[in-house]
Amino acid sequence: MVQRVQITDEAKEVVEKLKKQHGDLLFHQSGGCCDGSSPMCYPADDFMIDDNDVLLGHVAGCPFYMSKFQYEYWRHTQLTVDITQGRGSSFSVEIPLGLRFVTKSRLFTEQENALLADRSN
Repeated sequence: MVQRVQITDEAKEVVEKLKKQHGDLLFHQSGGCCDGSSPMCYPADDFMIDDNDVLLGHVAGCPFYMSKFQYEYWRHTQLTVDITQGRGSSFSVEIPLGLRFVTKSRLFTEQENALLADRSN
C-alpha cells in the first residue's frame, strides 16, 4: 500500500518519548514563512484542525495534516518525517530536546500515483 506520509525509526523513537510527556500528538506540515516547511508536532488538543486541512495519514500513531492549498502542490509527493539535531524556530514540542523534525520528500512513481488515484475514487 502506498503511503502519503511515513516516518523514520529515529523520528518514531522521539515521538514515543514526546507522547509520554504530552499525551496524544498530531503533526501539521508547516507551509513556510517563519517555520520554513517543517513538520510541526503539537499536543492533539493544542492545534485546531478544520475543513482547510487534509489528513495525509498517520505516523507513529499520530495524524499528519497539511493545508488543502499546500496539498495541491504536494499531492504527487511522499513525505518522510525525520529528526535532526538543532533547534527550530517554532512551537513544535521536540524543540526543547535540542531536536527538530524535518520532512524529506520524493515524487511518487506513475504506478504509485495511479494506485493513489484509484484509492481516492
